[in-house]
Amino acid sequence: MRCILIIGAGGSGRSTVAAATALAAAREGTRTLLLSADRTDTPGAALGAATGPTPSGVTENLTAWRPDATDRFRQDLTAFQTRAANVLDLLGAARLDAEEVTPLPGAEELSFLRALRDAALSERYDLLVVDLPPLPQALALLALPEELRRYLRRLLPPERQAARALRPVLGRLAGVPMPAEWLYETAARWDVELAAVQAVLTDRHTAVRLVAEPGPAGADAVRTAALGLALRALPIESLIANRALPETADGPWLSGLLAQQRKTLAEWQDTPDTPRPYDGHTVPHLGRDPRGRDDLAALAVPGVNPAPAPVEWPVTDRIAEDGVLVWHLPLPGAIRDELDLIRRGDELVISAGPFRRIVPLPSALRRCTVAGAALRDGELRIRFAPDPGLWPGAGR
Repeated sequence: MRCILIIGAGGSGRSTVAAATALAAAREGTRTLLLSADRTDTPGAALGAATGPTPSGVTENLTAWRPDATDRFRQDLTAFQTRAANVLDLLGAARLDAEEVTPLPGAEELSFLRALRDAALSERYDLLVVDLPPLPQALALLALPEELRRYLRRLLPPERQAARALRPVLGRLAGVPMPAEWLYETAARWDVELAAVQAVLTDRHTAVRLVAEPGPAGADAVRTAALGLALRALPIESLIANRALPETADGPWLSGLLAQQRKTLAEWQDTPDTPRPYDGHTVPHLGRDPRGRDDLAALAVPGVNPAPAPVEWPVTDRIAEDGVLVWHLPLPGAIRDELDLIRRGDELVISAGPFRRIVPLPSALRRCTVAGAALRDGELRIRFAPDPGLWPGAGR
């Protein structure tokens, strides 16, 4: 299944473009699911058909779904209380009824990620169009599975279960149930679920469609998104310039706005840091908010690229020439003074502007020491020198 993640700054028309993208694919005969995180059903208003917590058909080949985070959280909490019944009874805890549960911070994001996983694993669709939250929340959401999995491995490492065979004995000696078993089982179950979401996001058929209104704010949003997505190695399928004014726009106010849009579009066309491919994908301003399928068709959004170019982080061997291995990380829009690197064992902590990611080193680089780094032409190049104590033949 192909998966297109629609990302845009708040007010960019992201949800409308997502609906138009899904509708266009469905009209071409592609079985499409539009999955939306929008709370106010903007996609449904654009499609002319309400969307909700149950997947519902909109047109032939098009289904829309807007998951209910509250209901999902209630289901998860009820299931957790059932699994932890022995421990809760031991502590004398009072169970929470479903009616008194409201989602905690972060519950909505986790619920949506699970819906994304379920949709991607379904065999009913050929294309999944995901209407993500506004830009800052979307980038944080995409980082969540990897970060949570790392926390789980650090806090509850699976190899620490070596004494699990002794837990029944310890439980009988103490006269109480031992919580460690279900705790590790719960962590393992969460890890499996998060791994499934992460697999969807890193799949070679998954890419991002950026939506921005041409202008200073849109240009800033595109630079921010390009850097955040590059740090996550998420490919950008296309950049959509939304609400483009017609060249015939006149009047002092409209002509000034048109000039501003022209300038931004020219910059996106010519600036190396602009996400590629950008080849003039513009969606016209209709003079009104699009309402109904005819309006969405009039937007003429481009078709989904069936084979987006993957993001590569290659390691090149320069030992013979310079005595180092070089790790190449494309980071378009990164600023030298806002970059920071910290080596922590077999991991590298990378900070770029407002973003931060902890990545495992490729196996060859784990036997090396960091020898330096440089940022050139939107690419971070980190040099690693083989450690003589770990690298056969190094230093001879």
